[in-house]
Amino acid sequence: MNADKEKWILLIVLTVIWGSSFILIKKSLEHFNPYQVGALRVLIAGIILMPIAISKYKLFPKEHLKWLILAAFTGNFIPMFLFPIAETEVSSSIAGIINSMMPIFVIIVGALVWKFDTTKKQIIGTLISFAGVCLLAFGGDGEGGKFKLVPILLLLLATLCYAMSTTTVKSKLMGVSSTILSAFVFSFVLFFPSVISLAFTGFFSTFTFNEDNMTGLMFVGLLSVFGTGLAMTLNYRLLKVSTPLFASTVTLLMPIVAIIWGFLDGEKLSVLQFAGAAVIIGGLIFLRSKSGIVKK
Repeated sequence: MNADKEKWILLIVLTVIWGSSFILIKKSLEHFNPYQVGALRVLIAGIILMPIAISKYKLFPKEHLKWLILAAFTGNFIPMFLFPIAETEVSSSIAGIINSMMPIFVIIVGALVWKFDTTKKQIIGTLISFAGVCLLAFGGDGEGGKFKLVPILLLLLATLCYAMSTTTVKSKLMGVSSTILSAFVFSFVLFFPSVISLAFTGFFSTFTFNEDNMTGLMFVGLLSVFGTGLAMTLNYRLLKVSTPLFASTVTLLMPIVAIIWGFLDGEKLSVLQFAGAAVIIGGLIFLRSKSGIVKK
């Protein structure tokens, strides 16, 4: 399969998987607190990928360890906690919409850290989308709720972390197989931090095998297997066959899936929030009208 065809297939598959992650987080929060959801999500992915990591341990990129750690914590640890915490205050639809800001952060991080060129059109698109975020924050919820600044900021921080991880992987870790890279990230780098985090939540001392907890584990398990382990492997592959900006375009399509799931689950958006979502997506389309970021 040629790279151009492969990148579009990967983009569509990732859109469906990651777009469904927000509703799975919401359902997981009905059974566990946000810190437990985040830690379990990372831990389960680490357990599943452990056999691959152990069998390929000789390929561990020791010379790039600092970049692997940076990519792991910014892309696969910190956001796993920030999204559940934010979703205790905002809907899964809003979380999906805010996550669509990732291409903007890819442009910003790429320019400031990795010295990627930015265009005037990209800067204008960034400002347009930022205006949309402001509308979302002021829009409350679909029931006419209050100003939602803190959860919006948490979601923006999580999206910034994703952008830092994406640009780091593209710049420093492209020599490692996407499957092996995912296995190393979750099994070697993040396994023990996730166990320690889960222990601090009191999970191991309070968990019982009742129906409520098993249902919660089912939702977190789906989130871990598909939304974390499989999705990150596909994302690393997408980065190999495309650019960081193209890979981040998945977040432009994810809100469509997130909103559909939210609607089916009874969520509502206010008129102001619909306007904000439209402005964000409009800004992203504007900045994407000139393809790619070119390294100086």
